[in-house]
Amino acid sequence: MDFLFEKEISGVKLKVVKGDITQEEVEAIVNAANSYLKHGGGVAGAIVRAGGEIIQKESDEYVKRYGPLPVGSATITSAGKLKAKYVIHTVGPQWGEGDEEKKLERAIESVLNLAKEKNIKSLSIPAVSCGIFGFPPELGTRVIVNKVVEFVKENPGVFKEIHFIGIGDDIPSLFAEALKSV
Repeated sequence: MDFLFEKEISGVKLKVVKGDITQEEVEAIVNAANSYLKHGGGVAGAIVRAGGEIIQKESDEYVKRYGPLPVGSATITSAGKLKAKYVIHTVGPQWGEGDEEKKLERAIESVLNLAKEKNIKSLSIPAVSCGIFGFPPELGTRVIVNKVVEFVKENPGVFKEIHFIGIGDDIPSLFAEALKSV
């Protein structure tokens, strides 16, 4: 893991990380999920491969009990064999469906509220919706960072550390630019 940039806001360490979210040593990692919580590819697939089938089983149980997870919502499962204790699954918008920025803000806010409710003090957030969902990465990373910063300012003492993570160079660079500008 490479830490590219760090900034403290309202007592919360905000860090930009270049690396594999499945290796993060935080209480919860965030999964950019689809509404049916089928974790086949991308970050979701990597999380299940690294953490084990329990993550998919708990996700299937959620969908069976409550139905598909709506865009902008979040739910939580255990993290199986991952270093994290939990996986918070959120469904971001697909680019082109309309009102995407507000929906992405809602998805991130749902994650943060769920983490707050569960007394989770540290989490790692990828570029939700910026992969196969087609959200422009520069805009998406900015929306995510701005929502997190707004939340930590409005909820002092809730979190200790939040990471913004991407596996290549592009996403972490965009997260760092967004964080430097707040």
